[in-house]
Amino acid sequence: MSRKCVVCGKGQASGNNVSHSNRHTRRKWNANIQPVKVNEGGNMKRIKVCTKCLRAGKVTKAI
Repeated sequence: MSRKCVVCGKGQASGNNVSHSNRHTRRKWNANIQPVKVNEGGNMKRIKVCTKCLRAGKVTKAI
């Protein structure tokens, strides 16, 4: 199950944890993805959307 926004394609980002002693270990940042019921052409569909797209109104939630 992918953690990727259907609208903008935002997904998981990776990088390093850097400690005080400057040791580097790998880590990841997950995008804030929410499952949302959406109306698409009269059909209800459940898609995964990031909260930035939800707040911007890029999807219309089903009632």
